[in-house]
Amino acid sequence: MTTTRFAPSPTGHIHVGNLRTALMNYLIARKSGGSFILRLDDTDRERSKQEYADGIQRDLEWLGLTWDRIERQSDRLDRYGEAADQLRAAGKLYEVFETPTELDLKRKKQLNMGKPPVYDRAGLGLSDADKDKLRAEGRDGYWRFLLDHERIEWTDGILGDISIDAASVSDPVLIRADGQVLYTFASSVDDTDMGVTHIVRGADHVTNTATQIQIIKALGGTPPAFAHHSLLTGAQGEELSKRLGALSIREMRETGIAPEALLSMMARLGSSQPIELRMSLDELAEGFDLSQFGASPTKFDPDDLLPLTREANQARPLSEVADRIAALGVPADQAERFWRVASQNITKLDDLGAWWTIFHDGAEPRIDAEDADFIAQAMTLLPPPPYNDQSWSEFTARVKEATGRKGKGLFMPLRKALTGQEHGPDMADVMPLLQVVKARG
Repeated sequence: MTTTRFAPSPTGHIHVGNLRTALMNYLIARKSGGSFILRLDDTDRERSKQEYADGIQRDLEWLGLTWDRIERQSDRLDRYGEAADQLRAAGKLYEVFETPTELDLKRKKQLNMGKPPVYDRAGLGLSDADKDKLRAEGRDGYWRFLLDHERIEWTDGILGDISIDAASVSDPVLIRADGQVLYTFASSVDDTDMGVTHIVRGADHVTNTATQIQIIKALGGTPPAFAHHSLLTGAQGEELSKRLGALSIREMRETGIAPEALLSMMARLGSSQPIELRMSLDELAEGFDLSQFGASPTKFDPDDLLPLTREANQARPLSEVADRIAALGVPADQAERFWRVASQNITKLDDLGAWWTIFHDGAEPRIDAEDADFIAQAMTLLPPPPYNDQSWSEFTARVKEATGRKGKGLFMPLRKALTGQEHGPDMADVMPLLQVVKARG
């Protein structure tokens, strides 16, 4: 069975780049009838916060990305200890003591000599006495994985055939001096134990994948199928960050972006397929094809979500917005008419409030100077509310006969006087909803 996972760290709010990863893994699982795991990478005790963990779950639930099970790496620390002992016994984990300053000096020296800045494995030559002496000096040891210096190869679901010379990569640090298990190790243990079969993530993880393949094999597991999607950039090519609030899922939800718009864009952005609105995840899964995605960085402009949001909201049935409409104060017997009239003239659902204010409280008239006398005369021909489906045609017929105006010169000034808007719903539909007409004086 296909098993995928989304493994965010609860150290901030997830943004569209994270969502892209989550959605791709979710769609792969759903399309194959498999399992989707939400795994919180919360081994960083200082930066991981419950509020962010709750926020991640809230964001995913809003989008409909439900998980089959949730795992927390903080609950698996004992398991990581067992796996570390297994690697030590196999001679695949060794203790080192270099400080960040010493490592930086080594890298600079190697670069000056024209060599790649790869860790020199000095820690392998330390005797027990050497280690005891370093500890006595106040140094804390941390642990690196001993890579086999061979070519690490896999066929990437997006990038194609990948081959990385392990000798060109530093032995990765798996456990910090304070005992914190790092991402590369914890993820390898989890993916092995949880039977993860497919992993889609950003192209910035390609080197991690090379080392994780060896770690998984050292643990006795079978590496999953990997795919690395292009990285998203901002509209100007800038790097996305979870600290860019305007691009966080939470911020988009709070500003009224439709979840269907966000999902439809993220499921196609960077692929050869056109971005088209889909109102369900099943529809997105049916058309999802990982092979259609490219490797080049992909620009994301939040403004492109607005047309999709408009389309999504205009397609909603009344049942989905009935509570929101009732909260505005719209009487139940007018809710269907109000939604039919207003829905085709909004982008975000919050825009409904402005239309109800116009209908319920009356709009501030917009009257051009050259139309002032015309409007004054026309309003004497408009009876007070309530109005019905024939009120607009009857009213404009009387005004046309009295003033001789016709076409745009007749209809536009009247629309602006009654609604304060140059554009909007058909006035025949608007009139029955108008409860106050300020232009009548």
